[in-house]
Amino acid sequence: MLPDRLVNGYAAFLEGRFPQESERYLRLAETGQSPRTMIVSCCDSRVSPEVIFDVGPGELFIVRNVANLVPPYAPDGNQHGTSAALEFAVQALRVSDIVVLGHAQCGGIRASVDEDQEPLSPGDFIGKWMSMISPAIERLGPRGGRSMTDYLRELELAAVVNSLANLRTFPCVQILEERGKLKLHGAFFGVATGVLSALDEATGVFSPVLDKPGRVFSCSAAG
Repeated sequence: MLPDRLVNGYAAFLEGRFPQESERYLRLAETGQSPRTMIVSCCDSRVSPEVIFDVGPGELFIVRNVANLVPPYAPDGNQHGTSAALEFAVQALRVSDIVVLGHAQCGGIRASVDEDQEPLSPGDFIGKWMSMISPAIERLGPRGGRSMTDYLRELELAAVVNSLANLRTFPCVQILEERGKLKLHGAFFGVATGVLSALDEATGVFSPVLDKPGRVFSCSAAG
């Protein structure tokens, strides 16, 4: 039996949202999905793209993983979940936009650099997965006099930039971006503030997407 919270939530869905959107669900079942945007987001339960962007079923193609990382192109015969989802989104669904959505207080990123932080897991996979942010760590350089809070924020942003660079190692992404048929975007969500910022790759600055109070964060978008 499923946990009670899920069963109760499903019951509420059947009584409320599903009847209101039944025609949409029927249409999606009959015609298939055709989302225009792919989101690469973190598994973190505090960061839900469907909630942040207030979308309905069929509007976003979402892949979630630890720390919203995109691996570099590596057709080596191993299993690659994020790469498979990316390939499907770009080559089968023909999405027009890909958004790498980072967020504040990312546990995966903190565990990678904070020696006082407990490991996320004693298992076999997280450490190797998080090693993908090594280029971002090298770009930032030693923490020096920066507080851990400020350093982690810079690394969370740099990880988004790094994932965008890795996206561009995929031939299908390179080709479609060069042809103007695919756009890549970096974004960052403040869990406590609700502020959503977008990256200007020309300047390396993350700025709030709406004209609301909030800090402007920056990190170099240069390789």
